[in-house]
Amino acid sequence: MKIKYASEEYMEKAKNLSQEEVERLQSRMRTKLTRREEEKKLSLIEVLAIQLELDDEQLSEWREKRIEMNKKLKKISGKES
Repeated sequence: MKIKYASEEYMEKAKNLSQEEVERLQSRMRTKLTRREEEKKLSLIEVLAIQLELDDEQLSEWREKRIEMNKKLKKISGKES
């Protein structure tokens, strides 16, 4: 199994998180990442950085899908007028 590593950019972001931000991020963390931290394969900062990166990727994908949905809705509402 290939372990994903976080980029330096996300490592820096993870290091600068407040305790509350860390807890929020951990609450969304995937089981696989949590296990890797528990098994000491990755540090807490590394798993937080990976989760931050995953969150950003998912947000970007969601935004793209939302733009497409809005375009379709505009087409449909334009045809009904």
